[in-house]
Amino acid sequence: MRQEVESFLSHLSTEKGFSSNTIEAYRNDLSQLASFIEEQATMKGYSPKWASVDRNLLISYILDLKERGYASATVARKVAAIKSFFDFLVSEGVFQNDPTENLSSPKVGKSLPKPLSVNEVEALLSEPAKSSSTEAKRDSAMMELMYAGGMRVSELVSMNIGDIDLGEGFARCFGKGSKERRIPIHAKAIQALEKYVEHARPQLLRDREEEALFLNRRGERLTRQGFWLILKAYVKSAGLATDVTPHTLRHSFATHMLRGGADLRAVQELLGHANITSTQIYTHLTSEHVHQAYERAHPRAND
Repeated sequence: MRQEVESFLSHLSTEKGFSSNTIEAYRNDLSQLASFIEEQATMKGYSPKWASVDRNLLISYILDLKERGYASATVARKVAAIKSFFDFLVSEGVFQNDPTENLSSPKVGKSLPKPLSVNEVEALLSEPAKSSSTEAKRDSAMMELMYAGGMRVSELVSMNIGDIDLGEGFARCFGKGSKERRIPIHAKAIQALEKYVEHARPQLLRDREEEALFLNRRGERLTRQGFWLILKAYVKSAGLATDVTPHTLRHSFATHMLRGGADLRAVQELLGHANITSTQIYTHLTSEHVHQAYERAHPRAND
């Protein structure tokens, strides 16, 4: 995949006369996209290649960028780079139809993955309890914490043991730009974390100086990809839709909070959004819920 990127960059340099700074920006944007595609391919068990990329995968990538807190202007720049690259691939015969056709970053907010229902979340979070293994205790703590605070997966796996205060019921995580925020965690999540920290983490630990909160079987910090694979297994065993991702838990958290009456500003702070417009993309997910409540409550709604 990297070879095609380099061919495109050479094309920009020799035929378009782009500056070295511009070419380096293209390289960074396309390398980031390639890494995302490779990660997705690993999760789903196929060999990564540009020819397998479709519009849905590109939308998932743009959603991922927005979830990581990239500004709209930055996302728009990356989309422009992607469009130029795929136009080049079409000219090279890699594609017959351009998967970036009609791809527009401003429309991404309308393409959010469908959140899980409360019952579906309960089913998913109950799966690790079916095993008494060390890894199951870890997995329960991770998923409970992620749903309790609406964290990004990158924030979750970056946490250290010192970032949780079970006595006070708070977790600390670092979002975009290393901006710190404290997230309240409910009793069920605290209970799952206590079981993990007291009984499971010591069994996984190999180096006493390791600070990572969540460890893999080698005693090292669990990776983002590792969490995705773990979640994928539980999604399958719970009988849920195969397109559930770590972002789905974050979307579900935000949607359920708003449906439960939480203030939009409070949800913004919990999610770590710098701008409230990023949080407002979730409000349309509650519209059906609001409509149903209106139908039930308004005296003349059923006349």
